[in-house]
Amino acid sequence: MLIEVHPENADDRKIEQIVHILENDGLIVIPTDTIYAFAVSLNSKKGLEKLAKIKEVKLKKSEFSLILNSLSSISNYTKPIDRRIFRVIKNAIPGPFTFILQANNQVSKLFGSNKKEVGIRIPNHGLTSSIIEKLNHPLVSSSVHDQDEIIQYTTDPFAIFERHEHEVDAVVDCGFGNNVASTIVDCRTEEPSILRQGAGIID
Repeated sequence: MLIEVHPENADDRKIEQIVHILENDGLIVIPTDTIYAFAVSLNSKKGLEKLAKIKEVKLKKSEFSLILNSLSSISNYTKPIDRRIFRVIKNAIPGPFTFILQANNQVSKLFGSNKKEVGIRIPNHGLTSSIIEKLNHPLVSSSVHDQDEIIQYTTDPFAIFERHEHEVDAVVDCGFGNNVASTIVDCRTEEPSILRQGAGIID
């Protein structure tokens, strides 16, 4: 299913349609402020298994990110955050960053493993934020990679649909995406460090 949504003014009915798919263990492709990503509801065990399958990894060993829509919800999935790290995150969100933080027991339970870290995303994208708000809990996501050896990420949602239409329940089409991923920031120590420079710049 291809769901076309206006990037700046999403139809409420289409948001409800997307949320309904997620609530029923659906695997979808969504736009973010960087690249298109596979996404499932954090509360869906079947959805998580679908995500692991399409990425060809075991769920227990996966490195999926959580997409949230508020700073206050981070503490639900991480151990206490150092004040300096908190300020860095606060100044950077919403934006094209993935913050690697120490995971709490809630994350281990959700993924069925003893996960010690978790990637957190709070993208600057209205539709993604609206989906999470309506769903009332985070999404679990992983980037959509391209088969091309030179082009790392697929930017055309229709091309994503053609390739994955039998593997996903919906592709949300907001037009062409970017081809630069998020900047990954390691926040597990007192001094944050860049693990991958992407679209985001830390001031």
